[in-house]
Parts: sequence; structure tokens; C-alpha cells
Amino acid sequence: MNSPALRSCRIAAVGAYRPAQTDSGEVAAAFGEDREWVLSRTGVETRCVATPAESVAHMALAAAQQALENARMVPGSIDAVVVATSTNPQPCPSIAPQVASMLGLNVAAFDVNIACAGFCYALQVAGSLIAGGSCTNILVIGADRMLDMVDPDDKATAPVFADGAGAVVVTAAQGLSDVGPVVWGSAGEKASALQVRPDVLGAARFPATSRPALRMDGLAVARWACSTVPDVVREILSVTEIGWDDVAAFVPHQANWKLIQRVVKALEVPEKVVVADDVRFTGNTSSASVPLALHRLIETGRVRSGEWAVLVGFGAGLAYAGQAVRIP
Repeated sequence: MNSPALRSCRIAAVGAYRPAQTDSGEVAAAFGEDREWVLSRTGVETRCVATPAESVAHMALAAAQQALENARMVPGSIDAVVVATSTNPQPCPSIAPQVASMLGLNVAAFDVNIACAGFCYALQVAGSLIAGGSCTNILVIGADRMLDMVDPDDKATAPVFADGAGAVVVTAAQGLSDVGPVVWGSAGEKASALQVRPDVLGAARFPATSRPALRMDGLAVARWACSTVPDVVREILSVTEIGWDDVAAFVPHQANWKLIQRVVKALEVPEKVVVADDVRFTGNTSSASVPLALHRLIETGRVRSGEWAVLVGFGAGLAYAGQAVRIP
């Protein structure tokens, strides 16, 4: 029996959910510093901070609904829901089935936990499901409440991490795929550089509970990212068979604006390529950062439909993943 031909896919639309913003001057003041102290280290001007009512599932649902609306599709057309998150407050159940249920769906639904690279991993999984014929339309969501895991007394993490969700609708397409081949990998021997440890947080946000704490060796993560991400991006361009002349936007994980600028310099990204800077206004939202950054570029008119964007996520694991996509 002949194997079925692999199907192409495209991103039909992007959606976002951003909680209310707080100025970086507030977190700086908690450390006895001024706003410039945060800006000089991270470039983060404001961060999105979720209220207790804005759960991971709530934010994921809102982003998914906007993506469906922008794609002019109804929930019933969706065959699977994939959620990238590392901040599910419970080991079980997963977030994705809850989101599917809230959309009125009884479909395949599962989570992917690879932190800041999670969205790009999930995007590849969705593309593979479509290519193999299992699905036609898939919701891919990145959603995280990072401040649940951040120690408010930790200068390395408190000024940069934030909360939010971004989503895309991935759908089967004709002809060449508008989602390029993935480039991904990991360096597990460096895992201790960025991890959630079973430390007990203070009761700043959750008076009735204790939470594990995010711990980061910022210098070690930055060194790894600066030595790894440029080569990953070059490989993405190579396997997609495009060059910077074909690219309209570079959308890296929004880890830290200063770190992004170092990566851009190492890559010698041409000035005509728009570099996503959502971290300056939203903060580092881990799995949500890449779709949120892409959404801001589209909403502000800095990119046009049909142009190529290079996406790359990187972080805890340590792990990375990326691909080039046509902007919906």
C-alpha cells in the first residue's frame, strides 16, 4: 500500500492575551533601585502581571479565541489543541483538555513542557500531525504565569518575567509549506542554569500556599544563548533555503532585550529586518513570548502577510527550537 503524501501547512492567524501592565519602576523600587536599573539590565519597560482570576487556562482560552476570530474559523473546525506551558499549577490534569472543553470541543488535547522553547516545539508537533493526515486544523497555544514561580526577592528573575498567552491556528495548505523545517536540540548537561527548584516562596502572591521557585544563573544562560542561537538561526535559514534578503522579521524568544540585541549583533541581522521587541512592554512570558511577539508585529503593522519571519525559542532544558514561517 502506498503511503499518503505528506501535507503542507500554514499559520492562518495569531491571537494574544496580555494581562494588565505594571511599570518596571515598581519592581525596581522593591529592591531600592530606580527604573533605569531595570532598563539598563533587561530593557523591560513594563511587564504584564496576571491577577489570581487570570489562570493559565483562562489566558490560553482567550488567546485561542482571538486566534480563531482572526482566522474566521469556528471552534468546531479544530481537530486538536496543543498547549506549551511550564506553569501548570497542577501536575495533572493538563491545560489543553481544559481549554478544549471551554471551547466546546472533544478532541485530542495535550501539553508540551519545554519552557521558553515550548511554542516552537508545539508548532513542529502540529505541523507533523497535519503532514501525517491526523489533523487539518490545530490550535497551538503558548501560555505561562511565570510570576507564580518567581521569587519577588530575586534580582535575577523578578524584573524580567511576566504572564501572558499567545496562540496560532495551524491549518493544512496546498503547495509548499508556509511553516519551514524545524531546527531543534538541547544541552541537558547545562540544565541547572535555569530551573524550578522545590524552594518555598514567600507568601507575596499566594498567602495560602507555597510554591517552587525559579532559579537562574543569568550569566550562564546568556553565554549559552549567545554561543548557540546564532548557529541555530543560520541553520533555520539554510534548511528553509532562504536568506536574510527574504526575511521580514526575526522573532526570538523574548528573554531579555539586551540579550536579544547581542544575538542580533552576532548574526549581523540586516537593518531592513524587523526585530521583535515585545519583551520591552510585556516582559519574558516563556512559552507565550514567541507568539505574543509575532502578534505585536502584525497588530502594529510592522510586517505584512506573506512575508517570512524566523522564529526561535530557547531557554530551560537547556533547549532550543525554531523555524521560518510565512506571516498570516
